Amino acid sequence: MSQPLDLDFVRAQFPAFAEPSLDGQAFFENAGGSYTCAPVIERLERYYRQRKVQPYGPFAASRLAGEEMDEARNRLAAMLGVAADELSFGPSTTQNTYVLARAFAQWMRPGDAIVVTDQDHEANSGPWRRLADEGFEIREWKIDPDTGHLEPEDLEPLLDDRVRLVCFPHCSNVVGEVNPVVEITELAHAAGAFVCVDGVSYAPHGFVDVGALGADIYLFSAYKTYGPHQGLMVIRRELGMQLPNQGHFFNQGSLYKRFTPAGPDHAQIAACAGMADYIDALAAHHGIDGAPVERAGGVHDLMRAHEDALLQPLLDHLGDRNSVRLLGPQAANGRAPTVAVALDQPGAQAAAALAERGIMAGGGDFYAVRALRAMGVVPSEGVLRMSFVHYTSQAEIDRLLEALDDIL
Repeated sequence: MSQPLDLDFVRAQFPAFAEPSLDGQAFFENAGGSYTCAPVIERLERYYRQRKVQPYGPFAASRLAGEEMDEARNRLAAMLGVAADELSFGPSTTQNTYVLARAFAQWMRPGDAIVVTDQDHEANSGPWRRLADEGFEIREWKIDPDTGHLEPEDLEPLLDDRVRLVCFPHCSNVVGEVNPVVEITELAHAAGAFVCVDGVSYAPHGFVDVGALGADIYLFSAYKTYGPHQGLMVIRRELGMQLPNQGHFFNQGSLYKRFTPAGPDHAQIAACAGMADYIDALAAHHGIDGAPVERAGGVHDLMRAHEDALLQPLLDHLGDRNSVRLLGPQAANGRAPTVAVALDQPGAQAAAALAERGIMAGGGDFYAVRALRAMGVVPSEGVLRMSFVHYTSQAEIDRLLEALDDIL
């Protein structure tokens, strides 16, 4: 790596840091949605001002609208290491997963099985679990109740020739541990199953080479990766063209249209190209060259190195407290900077106390009800969750540690 992350340059790309209404507050609820980078805001505003017409028509505004939508798909797919038509946009990751579940329900035969985990956000669990009502078997890959860890060896007994799909998170939004996607995918593929990876909680920490991971489906949300409220879904061609078309019948030959039954949000798709602008700007500023997937990989490594350096002191601070149960690993290496703790008070109450001290954090179950129950945490009490990304500063971490000392 040529140099550490230039935090001043990074923060200059986010208008939120110059916003008077946010001045004096430190943002630690990034797992619920990140600040939006300037290129996305600029593209969205331009689209609404200059291109807000039906795209792909013969007149200039329409032609430019369509070109900007195509630009977003092409550039982001290249950064993810997949073909352009293997990336599609939907209104949210939850909706994309629901559409996928409907396609699998039509494709599978009664008695076929799907493996899910109890580490997931409900969006990557509930749609698959509901297929049990239609005659399909749902097998649960369970986490360790003490650590929240998913052990790949525990998956193997669940795999046989009836399993069609294995669904799991790249990392949990409350446990934070980064799961070994390549290893898990190889196990599933060896058993003849496809793999669906929920990347929502990992993607904010850097775009990954989905092609190298081997996942057949990879989902994440643009509003957590510095963009608008869209769900991005990679579905590899081998699988995508097998599943029944969920879009208009005349679009069944187009892979990126097969799983988007609703009309796309043209402006937000076009604005997603701003996410690629941002990654490219970071790469250029830090001297990272190469193909799009290589530039994105270099930026990913910059982000993760910065996050790890800030994360370990927070984990140490919380791990030393007897009154706090830290969920997930206590080492920064191998986990995302999404830190959930169970306290002797409701998580929402602790978050409110932090808010009084200028710390924006979250409290609740975060749609990870199954994971919390599995670890013995009462969902109605919830957890305090503190989550940050690469634009977080050491000064903000110091403020958080001081505020935690006050409330704990």
